[in-house]
Amino acid sequence: MSKSFIDPTREEFALLKSLPRDHPVEMLNLVKLRKHARYRDDRKATTAAMAVTATTGAEAYAAYGRESGPIFRKVGGTIIWSGDPQLMVIGPKQEQWDIAFIARYPSGQAFLDMVYDPAYQAVVHHRQAAVETSRLIRTKPRDAGSGFGE
Repeated sequence: MSKSFIDPTREEFALLKSLPRDHPVEMLNLVKLRKHARYRDDRKATTAAMAVTATTGAEAYAAYGRESGPIFRKVGGTIIWSGDPQLMVIGPKQEQWDIAFIARYPSGQAFLDMVYDPAYQAVVHHRQAAVETSRLIRTKPRDAGSGFGE
């Protein structure tokens, strides 16, 4: 993978904020972890609250999950599906993912509330250190049908 996608650009975030915020949203997350966590200030992932030192991308992402989880749940977020990626059947073979999951939020506003929460902003550095690249796709849920495209 040549270009990393870790955080949205200003333009992408502005587009996200322009979408309707009054209905549930589901966020498809695909994550490729770094072998070694890379913190911007070259420090280890030590937090006073948890006394956790993360050296690998997986450990840093686990710290992100532990510390952001209460904020995610506070806004009403739930994980509705997760899986271990095994094979890229259709798509670029160089895109190999370590983590795949879908997070559901009660509204688009709830997602933004999480992102703007100062407690979340204080721990998102773990995600930034852990992730080599990612994809985040906002979707509007719809009723499932009995076939494709229904």
